[in-house]
Amino acid sequence: MTPADKVVAAGARSRFALEVLRRGEEINLARAALLVAAEEDGRCDVEASLGTLARMGREARERVGGHGGAPVVALNRYVFEELGFAGNREKYYDPRNSLLNRVIERRTGLPITLSIVYMEVGRLAGLEVEGVGMPGHFIVRAQGEEGAPVLVDPFNREIVDEEDCQHRLDEVYGGQVPLTAEHLGAVSKREILIRLLTNLKSVYAQGQLYRRALATVERILLLAPHALSERRDRGLLLAQLERLPEAVADVRAYLRLNENAPDVESLREQLKKIQARQAMLN
Repeated sequence: MTPADKVVAAGARSRFALEVLRRGEEINLARAALLVAAEEDGRCDVEASLGTLARMGREARERVGGHGGAPVVALNRYVFEELGFAGNREKYYDPRNSLLNRVIERRTGLPITLSIVYMEVGRLAGLEVEGVGMPGHFIVRAQGEEGAPVLVDPFNREIVDEEDCQHRLDEVYGGQVPLTAEHLGAVSKREILIRLLTNLKSVYAQGQLYRRALATVERILLLAPHALSERRDRGLLLAQLERLPEAVADVRAYLRLNENAPDVESLREQLKKIQARQAMLN
């Protein structure tokens, strides 16, 4: 990362921090997601992307208003058929799928980023749309005909019901997870942003892009300062980056505050190895 890129990333981080300091529902979800993208992608123009979403919202309002009593059908036709948004099945783990500006440009992404687009366009079209964070998948609930709720899967471009959701869980968890009412509950904007960043963290960690993975953890901790699992992950990523004193402090804190966690023994062994590396440098 060049010095100029670092300045851009730092500015995006500061703006993201200010955005998520707002009370939960006062957070502008699209702006916050675009500020996540802006730290990763120097070519991200937050205001331009918001402008594109605003234009889509105006066009969606025209489609919904002219469709009588089936607003979700009209919104789906606009988002999925006219605009062409669809899930990226071929390159699911491409990090661009988690960057909202790229999703808007390329019209493809992950369940959660496509859901953010759908929620924002639907909101601007005058519909109530909320995120539904199922295990292993993300969908939305939209206000349908006469206010009846309708579940929509933006990744698969379709209206779904509870049977479809159970089938999806069966695909992911091999039939071991029964669908519950909790799985279909609305999630907050903070939870959506945490899930977006968690996806990005996973992609970077698997690709051994530890500095980028660490940056995602730091932003998750802005949203959830007391998340012990993120403090643990921050410590392990700091160790990969040879920031050993900081790594030791985070792992020790996790062990002290989470004595009954199932990973305690393995973390104690990792802590010993980190401390041994630190001792060799002294």
